[in-house]
Amino acid sequence: MPRSGEQVRLRLQEAALELYLERGYDKTTTGDIAARAGVTERTFFRHFTDKREVFFDGQAELIELLTGALAAVPAGTRPLPALRAAFHQAVPLIEQNLPVTERRHPVIAATPALRERALAKNAALIDALTDALRARGVTDQLAPLCAQIGTDTYAAAIHRWATDRTDDLHTHLDRAFTDLRLSANALK
Repeated sequence: MPRSGEQVRLRLQEAALELYLERGYDKTTTGDIAARAGVTERTFFRHFTDKREVFFDGQAELIELLTGALAAVPAGTRPLPALRAAFHQAVPLIEQNLPVTERRHPVIAATPALRERALAKNAALIDALTDALRARGVTDQLAPLCAQIGTDTYAAAIHRWATDRTDDLHTHLDRAFTDLRLSANALK
């Protein structure tokens, strides 16, 4: 049986993923997940608030990484290029988590409760980036717009990379932001 907190979290996450793939999300309980991981249900709740949260454990780390990276971008950098630079700092984390992310994706896509949680987590990321942009002096009107557009562009780059690994994620990220700039210029 795992002893360290991190080992327990990883076992619970893997157990949840296995069970969701085998039985489906709705037919899996927190007790099932705990039993598969070799821990008690009480231990499950020490690590996760509910069975949806098992899939979204890395959100705090991603937000901390991105807001820190955004704060480190040189002052005077426009909002979207600043976001682009911050998103580049998250590439190693995205690459590291890809094997699990690929396995989780179909479960999330097929489960309304998990899709809802994914949307809520995305909104929290956008809120955090909005606050980080405001801290850089971006106006209250522009900060949320840039955070939303930047996050959507980042998501598009990850999607492109997931379907076409000919180029690395950094290249897809640069292309997505270039496409965004070219699209905006076409609207003029």
